[in-house]
Amino acid sequence: MAADSSSRAAAPRAPRADALRNREKLIEAARHAYAVASEGGPEATLEGIAKAAGVGIGTLYRHFPDREALVEAVYAAELDAIVAAAAGLAASEPPERALRAWFGRYGEFIAAKRGMADTLRSAFDAGRLAPSTTRTRVTEAVGVLLAAGTEAGVLRTDVRPDDVTALLLGVFLSAGPRGAQTPRLLDLLVDALLPRG
Repeated sequence: MAADSSSRAAAPRAPRADALRNREKLIEAARHAYAVASEGGPEATLEGIAKAAGVGIGTLYRHFPDREALVEAVYAAELDAIVAAAAGLAASEPPERALRAWFGRYGEFIAAKRGMADTLRSAFDAGRLAPSTTRTRVTEAVGVLLAAGTEAGVLRTDVRPDDVTALLLGVFLSAGPRGAQTPRLLDLLVDALLPRG
């Protein structure tokens, strides 16, 4: 019986609800700050992020000991959101519209990454984040959308998800996620995925 109570005492406590809320508010404030910075707005500072989240700088540092930890958390949250969005859109929209809406959401993800580029590069170089994992997860999300479209008979069956990921990267690298040409290029990409008549 003593062993049971000592093992229970050694188990870490779950974070408090308010601590989890603060962490989420910090991630959201940082996401917004980095997106604004990527569009030429003011540089994202840790003090500014804490203020926007409605917490003190000490709270920020309790959750994220340095800028790198915060950026990695924002990146992971954004990647989770973009991957989850594919299934939600596939279930709620016609396949072509779901695909186009997801392409736009992916553009937002790319834009947010640009605001964090230097810090992310350090995380990739240090091995804390893996670019191949990101691409794999994005390609899996594209696969969900393509499967919904091919099942409905409105998208081509001869296109692989990794083909679409490569084309998307080409659009965003050449035109930028918020470039004037980007919406037209994404529309053309969706059009290229429709069955040939």
